[in-house]
Amino acid sequence: MKVLLIAESREGKLLNSCYELMAFAEKMAAETAMFLVGSDSALPQYGGKLYLADVSAAGEYNPDGHKQLILDVVAKEQPDMVVFSHSSYGWDLAPRVAFALQAAQISEVVDVAGSTMVVPVCNAKLRRDVAPKTAKTVVTLQAGAFGLAEVPSAAPVVEKLTSQSGGKIEFTGYEQAESGGVDLGKAKIIVSAGRGIGKPENVAMIADLAKALGGEYGASRPVVDSEWVEHNRQVGTTGQTVAPKLYVACGISGAIQHLAGMKKSEFIVAVNTDKDAPIGDVADVLVVADLKQFVPALTAKIQAL
Repeated sequence: MKVLLIAESREGKLLNSCYELMAFAEKMAAETAMFLVGSDSALPQYGGKLYLADVSAAGEYNPDGHKQLILDVVAKEQPDMVVFSHSSYGWDLAPRVAFALQAAQISEVVDVAGSTMVVPVCNAKLRRDVAPKTAKTVVTLQAGAFGLAEVPSAAPVVEKLTSQSGGKIEFTGYEQAESGGVDLGKAKIIVSAGRGIGKPENVAMIADLAKALGGEYGASRPVVDSEWVEHNRQVGTTGQTVAPKLYVACGISGAIQHLAGMKKSEFIVAVNTDKDAPIGDVADVLVVADLKQFVPALTAKIQAL
């Protein structure tokens, strides 16, 4: 098995997602090569061959040009799999490459089981195993799903690529998203609500516990998508990534997208009726209880101190 890893850089900085790609390849026990549109000053710590296209010539984002560069590397390396991060760059470029190669594409992979890819379904409540039927496969990896025990210290063997400018799309720059409301990234204590709270009226008990602890309240994506809580309080890969001293997850099952946004918290308490919920794998303390009974009781005890 041989895989081509598509690393990313942005505004002169290498993105750490390249190490998640390496972790995936390690789990697959695969031989690797890597592709990057970047610069000599921001290279990954990677002990393999790196095909490098200079960003000043190739462009920060140029889908036609980048696709052709990747296809040139594929023709040379003949990988069985081309692996992207499931980022804005990856989810736009991966299908272009897959179509050009007439290859199957498997998106948002969160694990591997032998030779099959594991992907979430039913809003990440379930998972299914997927196997491609084509000789080559294009894959995108869910952020936070794979991690190395430690970042390698080796330097890559760099082969420069000659790129041609031009294309149908002109990249003009990045636009910073408007910030508003609470900045959960600065909170030392966060209490988050998941779908398990049952109804929008129960957000208040989560907010009360957060206030009693001297923190802020957040929410998982299903709660935000249901418009029970505003988006600026969403924790996860499509919300805010947080690392507070204390994170209390209430009624959150633990979809990989949510875990990726909070698993670096110093201490994690999870409240869930399901003792086998995935959130238990990262929690320091798992309270198996009905949160509608437990949370108000805990809030009252804290307020009485």
